[in-house]
Amino acid sequence: MGRELVRQLSAEGCHVAMCDVSAENMADTVELAVADAPAGTRVTSFVADVADEAQLVAFAEAVRRDHSTDHINLLFNNAGIGGGGSFVLDSRDEWDKTFAVTWGGVYGSTRVFLPLLLASDHGRVINTSSVNGFWASLGPGIPHTAYSAAKFAVKGFTEALISDFALNAPHLSASVVMPGHVGTSIVINSSLIHGRNPKELTDEQLAQVRERTAKMGVDLSGASDEDLRQGIQAQAESFRDNAPLSAAGAATIILDGVRKGDWRILVGDDAVLLDSMVREAPLDAYLPSFMDKVRQRGAFGFTNQ
Repeated sequence: MGRELVRQLSAEGCHVAMCDVSAENMADTVELAVADAPAGTRVTSFVADVADEAQLVAFAEAVRRDHSTDHINLLFNNAGIGGGGSFVLDSRDEWDKTFAVTWGGVYGSTRVFLPLLLASDHGRVINTSSVNGFWASLGPGIPHTAYSAAKFAVKGFTEALISDFALNAPHLSASVVMPGHVGTSIVINSSLIHGRNPKELTDEQLAQVRERTAKMGVDLSGASDEDLRQGIQAQAESFRDNAPLSAAGAATIILDGVRKGDWRILVGDDAVLLDSMVREAPLDAYLPSFMDKVRQRGAFGFTNQ
C-alpha cells in the first residue's frame, strides 16, 4: 500500500519522501513513481527503521535537505508487520518488535515530523490502523495480540489527535485508516523480519507450527516438513495474490477519503462489513460463532453460502 500511495500521490504532482528498511524496494518504487509523475515532481527515498526514533530524525533531516523545505502537508504512517500472535507462547522479542514497528513507528514518526507539520499552512496526519484496530482477532484459534494491540493504539492515538489538533493546532487534522484484507506482501515480509522464511523453517519452528495448528483442529501429521514449508509459502503468496482488494485499490480509497477530509476511512467491503457486525453485536465478537457469520456474509474473500 505504501508503494501505491507514493505512485498515486506523485502522479498528481505531489513531492513525496518515503522511508523503508529496503533500499531495493524503494528504488523500484521511485522508478515506477517518476515514470508516471509530471515533470519536476520530486520523489526521494531514505533507508530507515521506523521503530528507531534516531533513524526517523535522520529521515526528517533528509526531507528538509532533499526537498529544500521547512514544512510538509501530509504525513502517512503506513509501516506495519505481523507477528507476536500469542502473548503466552511467542517470544518477547518478537512481540516487542511487532509492537515497536506497528505502533512505535506511528508514534515516533508523528513526534519527529510534528514541527514540519506545524510549519505548514495546513496539514494532515494519516495513520494506518486495521480492522484489527476494532476487532482483535483473526478468528477462533488464532491469537493476534501484538498486531491487534498496536493497531488499537494507532486508532486511539489518531482519534485523540482530532481534538488535540482542533484545540492546539487548528490548521492540522488527522485520519485513521482501517483496511481489511488487501493484497500486500505483509505476511511474507513479516516472516522474513522475524527470521521465519517459510522456505527455511527449522525443525523447531515446524514443530511449533504443527502444535499450534493441532490446537485449531488441523492434523498435519500426514504432511512432510517440506510440504509444510511449501504450504506456508503458498498461504503467504495467496494472501498477496488472491485478496478481495488490491493495494492500488486500497490507496485510491485512502486518498479519496483524505481529499474529502474524512477522519475515519474504512478500506474494503470486508472492513465495512466487519465494522458493522462488531457494532451490531459487540458481545459476540470473540465467540466462535461470530467468524461463522463473517464467512456466511462473504467477508475476506469467502463466498456467501
